[in-house]
Amino acid sequence: MSRPPDYGIIYNWDGAPHGHHEVPQTMEQFLGSMYAPLEDTQVGAHFWCIGEHVARYRSEVQETTGEHVGREYHSTHAYTFSENVLAMIERGEDAQVAAIERGHELGMHVYASVRMNDNHFAGLQVEDLATSRHGSITQMRRDHPEWVLGDGAQSDWFALSWNMAVPEVRRHRFEHVKELCERWDWDGVELDWQRHGYHLHKDYGYKLRYALTDLQRSIRKATNRIAEERGRPFYVAARVSGTLEMCKRIGYDIETWVDEGLVDILIPAASSGTDPLLDIEGFKRLTEGTDIDVYGCIYGATDGPHVGPEDEVSKQDMVLGGIASRHYAHGADGIYVFNFHGDSEYRKRLLTTMGSPDTLRGASKIYAATHKIPRVTGDWRGAELNDRIYAEVPTPLIETMSGDGPTVTLTVADDFSSDPPENVWLRVRMEEWVVGDQVEVMWDGEFLPDAKVEYAIERSHMGDAVSGVVWQSYTLEPERVSKGFHKVKVVLRHRNPHIIPDMTLTDVELVVSYGEG
Repeated sequence: MSRPPDYGIIYNWDGAPHGHHEVPQTMEQFLGSMYAPLEDTQVGAHFWCIGEHVARYRSEVQETTGEHVGREYHSTHAYTFSENVLAMIERGEDAQVAAIERGHELGMHVYASVRMNDNHFAGLQVEDLATSRHGSITQMRRDHPEWVLGDGAQSDWFALSWNMAVPEVRRHRFEHVKELCERWDWDGVELDWQRHGYHLHKDYGYKLRYALTDLQRSIRKATNRIAEERGRPFYVAARVSGTLEMCKRIGYDIETWVDEGLVDILIPAASSGTDPLLDIEGFKRLTEGTDIDVYGCIYGATDGPHVGPEDEVSKQDMVLGGIASRHYAHGADGIYVFNFHGDSEYRKRLLTTMGSPDTLRGASKIYAATHKIPRVTGDWRGAELNDRIYAEVPTPLIETMSGDGPTVTLTVADDFSSDPPENVWLRVRMEEWVVGDQVEVMWDGEFLPDAKVEYAIERSHMGDAVSGVVWQSYTLEPERVSKGFHKVKVVLRHRNPHIIPDMTLTDVELVVSYGEG
């Protein structure tokens, strides 16, 4: 198999365009929504999510969306989405053929994207299967509750995920993927193992990794046959966990996949949200000497909450641009975007710059500490258990005897000697700060002078002139910020003795401004 083309950006669409218009949606409306964000950008490949538990076409393997619930829906969105799909089918139209043809007209490759174990069951449990009218529950799950993870899931939110150790489950997933690959003229298939990355009993991920490899190997054999029959490559991409360590724990035997040539594109990714600390270097070392490409995954949002001071869209662009630059600095062959919903204008800046480190040069960006705020209760509890395992914030700031504090490593991809910015500054955000607290910040082992402390005031219109949240910032000379790794240490020297809770360090950011726009 030849090496895949240089795609620049791979764009994963989750199927949402089916729900973007009133019933009945026309094919032109559908294709317009699908390709509006991709056209005139650096997107070289479109990964079209073909469905999860039910088919958006007449399948011999799965039930058809909408019909599997008797065309009675639990939400207006489910109605709009499924009825638009059914309207196309009833008109004799093929959405997959149209999507592939339009993508090819625009010069893109188009892959079928298959969510290997999607779990959008709203936390339902095994005992709910018999009676739940949830639109994602199919008859196969109702008939075989013994085939799901149940109590073996890492989090009870994922109790209804398939147990991939069950041979019948793997066979079912194989037949679905095989049907998709054979029916349409795709350029390849993506096996999205990270939607969602809970496939085996929580104590047996590594021990049973051969079960997932069995499915990966079987699909590769089928795609090799397709490629041979049609006389051109049929590529296989796999979205996997962000570090090789967590891949092993989940059950992805990446070393075997590489050694046996079971994949052409590896996409390290979080299971939930953006992970800035993807082990791109580790994946590149593992694939050295092969024709396998590595794409760093970026979700449609940053890894932490929006806390300003820039407006949300501007800051999101700057932070995600910084993450993309980091991925390239660590050797990524391109960027893969997931849940990157938009129209022809929203996200345009990122989709016209993230396809190459050259076009990211000279763009304002933020290099930021990585966030992890685990959800232990409520919706999606446990979703990020295997993600951002080396997250740096938020963390308490406590006084130490040796003058130590949390250290954040920032990877700077810009070369300021050739692309000097207008301004560079370092800022840290702290909660439960009050006058009397003394916090010092080190940059590469040297304490920074002349701190500027500003309150983050949300209710100035109500007269507030003080807040428990502050940004403490420092202007840096560009010559102090070379390309590569930099250490930021935050040290609490003195805590106001009248405050009971710990101060929390929530954000560490290096802001690089080129003054554009």
